[in-house]
This record gives sequence, C-alpha cells and structure tokens, in this order.
Amino acid sequence: MPKIFFAPDRRAIEADPDETLLKAAERHDIPLTRICGGRGRCSTCRVMIREGLDHCSPRTIAETAIAEKMAFPPEIRLSCQTHIRGSGDITLRRLVQDEADIEITSLFVNGPEWNIAGTEKFLFILFADIRGFTSLSEALLPYDVIHLLKRYFHRMNRIIENYGGFIDNYMGDGLMALFESEDPLAGAYGSVRAGIEMLKEVKERMAPYVAENWNREFKIGIGLHCGMVVAGTVGTKKDCKQTIIGDAVNLASRIESANKDLGTSFLISEKVYNLLKDRLQTGITAKIPIRGKAGEHNLYEVVGIS
Repeated sequence: MPKIFFAPDRRAIEADPDETLLKAAERHDIPLTRICGGRGRCSTCRVMIREGLDHCSPRTIAETAIAEKMAFPPEIRLSCQTHIRGSGDITLRRLVQDEADIEITSLFVNGPEWNIAGTEKFLFILFADIRGFTSLSEALLPYDVIHLLKRYFHRMNRIIENYGGFIDNYMGDGLMALFESEDPLAGAYGSVRAGIEMLKEVKERMAPYVAENWNREFKIGIGLHCGMVVAGTVGTKKDCKQTIIGDAVNLASRIESANKDLGTSFLISEKVYNLLKDRLQTGITAKIPIRGKAGEHNLYEVVGIS
C-alpha cells in the first residue's frame, strides 16, 4: 500500500490505490484547506510534491485550468484532483496552513487573476537610471518633473516592448525591464538592442528636448545582466503586483550603478557578453568589485551591435 509523507506535519500515512491526496489526508485527520469543497474550483488545497511526482495522476481539466492561470510548476498540485497511481510513496508539503495562507492563495477559476505562485525563470534584467536627476528635478517645477518623467518612460517603454521586453517596475527616475526568451541568444540580442536604442532615443530626442526647455543635460545609465530569478506576485487582491527577486536582480542593479564610476552609459555582465561577443562592439572593459558581491566582476561597455 502506498505511503504519503506530509510536511510540516512529519506524518506518514497509508493511502488506498487511486485515492486522491485530499481524501487520504482527511481519513487521517491531516488538515488540508479546501474552500471550494474539493471540487477543483479553487487553489487552496495545493501541495508541493517533493518526491514521487511520477506516482501522481496527470492533471485533470479543472486542475490544468487553475495551474495555467496561476503559472504553477509541475510539482505544485491540487490535492483534491491528484490521484495516487501504483504503489510508490509520495513526499509532499502542505502549502496552505492557516488563515493568512488562505487569504493570500485563494483563487477561484472565474475570479481575478491576481495570484501567481513563485516560479524560477531565466531572464535578462535591464536597469536604467537618469543621471543627476535629483539636481535636475530641484531646478524644475513639480509639474515639469512629472511631465518629463512621463515623456521619458513613455519613449523607453515603446522601445523595450519593441524588442520583446516589458517594464516591470518604476523606481523614482529609474526603471527595471525584463526580457524572456526560450532562446538565450535571442533574449540577449533583444535586450542589448533595446539598450542601444534607448541611448539613441535619449541622445537624439530627450536630451535636445530638455536642453531646449530647461537648459539642462539629460543622460541615462543602463546595466544588463541575465540569470535565474524567482518570479511571482505579492500583496493582497487589492494591491498585488508581480515581482522578481534573486541575486541576478541585485547584480543587474549594481552593474547599472557602475556606469557612474566608469564614466560609461551602457554596461553588461560577462554572462551577457559571452552570448554575443562575436557581434558586439565594446568600449571600456573593466574588472571591478561590485558592492554586495564577493570578488571582482568583468563588465563590458556596449557601443554597438551587428
């Protein structure tokens, strides 16, 4: 008879063949939340299969609808829809354990698409920041500051989207854009091209516009890195937002900041450089310490791409 090992309960129970994980848990008084009554209409009975995924039945139509809506990886399963197949053991972890968990994970198929489970993704992460914006904003009227930012972000967003990316976050006068592609070479090329076009747009349109209207300089710095991140949504139904976290995000931000020390405008990491080195035109190459990172890191100034 197959066994199911539950965490964080530290309990092992015997299950009947072809029994759902939910029914097996109920027979042994292991609490699994099921707001919809175990009908595959919510996501609160979700569990993470740590071992034995091959001993679980394929997703049902109902489970597939929720899994696609919430971007569940294969190991996240609905216990009410997952049947035990064969005699193999399964190790799992209950993900919804109290009222707070219920509030942040409950989602009905016909409800708002607000809650995406955490998942790993390989992304190209681009940070851009306006140089000297604090002193620039102090010289402008409040209306002009916001107007200038809106104009700048509008133009940058158009370029980023044109190369397959999107702006994930605005941070004052800075932005973080993400590029995702099944082909790393395509992702690298698109994100670098976006950075080059952003600099061109600033030089040919934004800088003359600022100089004409306020007699000030307008420059930006760009940093680009790639790597695995954790992506998901945080917050409540009223104020949730998508976010990414991870070492790759922090390093991309540090690379953008390094432009100030090197007097450059567009720096990329060695990982991005290695994907495109035969097509890149580079300027300064520097090995520098990155704040918050051990050792020194090779950074490359991008001046063009073929």
